[in-house]
Amino acid sequence: MFKYKATFAYEGTRYAGWQIQPNGLGIQEVIQNKLKIFLKEKIDLTAAGRTDAGVHARAQTAHFSVVEKLDLFRFKHSLNALLPHDIRLIELVEVPLDFHARYSAKGKIYSYHLRLAPLQDPFNRQYTWHIPQASFSLDLMREASLLFLGEHDFKGFASESHRGVASRDSVRTMKRLTITSGEVTILEFEADGFLYKMVRNIVGTLVDIGRGQLLINNIVQTFERKDRRIAGQAAPAHALFLEKVLY
Repeated sequence: MFKYKATFAYEGTRYAGWQIQPNGLGIQEVIQNKLKIFLKEKIDLTAAGRTDAGVHARAQTAHFSVVEKLDLFRFKHSLNALLPHDIRLIELVEVPLDFHARYSAKGKIYSYHLRLAPLQDPFNRQYTWHIPQASFSLDLMREASLLFLGEHDFKGFASESHRGVASRDSVRTMKRLTITSGEVTILEFEADGFLYKMVRNIVGTLVDIGRGQLLINNIVQTFERKDRRIAGQAAPAHALFLEKVLY
């Protein structure tokens, strides 16, 4: 057997997320169907993690195994010819048989894009969350963001924390949370792992603090009580990007 790590970029607007599911079209399903056409066999893709409906990725990674060695150049160009315009294979490399897209990962980087302006940019509206308030405090949001750095139990910032990974282990280490302002304000998160909707819940909390609708102390209380209801709203999915999976 030969194992390969594939890196995909996709615009998640018209998809129900990465994973195959009964009630919507998943990106995994689209790619696997095209792989079956090209390779003439059923291929199971295992990704580094799921992305939700409407979330985008610049570099989602997945692995798969085949019996015969692939011509990397031919495979990449042939698969991209079959894939829809909003999904692209950007890199394909052979990896050791013990490589696992999820369990071999050491961390991930996500970015979230805000438009802090009176008017939304019509050309960027599908990829930014528009915050029109004139009184929004970017300084307050930056101050609050420092509380997320380091190792914490993020159970209170996870959705559906009573089940799945968050119910078993909700401790994560946030290595970096930077806020870069400009025409688009970008929040970039680097951590050893993320819980379900963790980034969106943190962004929503920071935005509510910047708006003056929450206090910075709400973050402290959410960590202490592990209670999602103390934190802010979940930010919309359409402005979230999976930037990179770290190995």
